[in-house]
Amino acid sequence: MPVIVVEVMPKAELLDPQGKAVAGALQRLGRTGFTGVRVGKRFELHVDGPVTEAALADARDVAEHLLANLVIEDVVAVYEQQDAEVPA
Repeated sequence: MPVIVVEVMPKAELLDPQGKAVAGALQRLGRTGFTGVRVGKRFELHVDGPVTEAALADARDVAEHLLANLVIEDVVAVYEQQDAEVPA
């Protein structure tokens, strides 16, 4: 079944307490190669039929009106999930 993925992230200018907590945990675990973390949300919308431009546009509209709080979040991506090919 085709899937449209919507990714939502906190606005860059806002504090991300969950990301800050994860960044602190990484430091405590000795993972010093990471300089920051932002935590967002991923939604998977299952589509009945092929993913068309109209379906992607509808998903963008749903993302902006339902899935994201545009006061504090940005919709950063809306795309069709491509199935990973499994080697034979």
